[in-house]
Amino acid sequence: MEPRIVFHVQAEPFDVAKEIDALAGLGDDVGAVTSFTGYCRSEGGYLLALELEHYPGMAEEEIGRVVQEAVTRWPLNGLTVIHRFGMMRPGDGIVLVATASSHRLAAFEAAEFLMDYLKTRAPFWKKEHRADGSSGEWVEAKELDDKAASRWQSRS
Repeated sequence: MEPRIVFHVQAEPFDVAKEIDALAGLGDDVGAVTSFTGYCRSEGGYLLALELEHYPGMAEEEIGRVVQEAVTRWPLNGLTVIHRFGMMRPGDGIVLVATASSHRLAAFEAAEFLMDYLKTRAPFWKKEHRADGSSGEWVEAKELDDKAASRWQSRS
């Protein structure tokens, strides 16, 4: 049976429990559901908000490519990737990655792979809006994220 694949780029909040329940309900062969939810944080009161922009069409295409790569690498029953855009306040969910498999290792690895690649390949840009009202900066990519994603290049 083909895995259930869901991915969205959206402005609206997502319901983590609903998305996990949908994966857990895929049948009695699901032995593990792994999820990661990334939230906007205040950076100790420094940030008022984080504005996420994306390149419509290109973002969905790139996420689709990474999702297809995940289902070819791991025996998944299903996966869900939701990435939001727009203005995020501290505590708002930004990204959800959830995977379902018969075994935990596949679910964990696939979720890590998806998140690592979302951080490095998906065309999203983040702009800070500071609590003191000063002009925010565009957030630079982190070398640590590139290093995390590079570990998947040696595996096939």
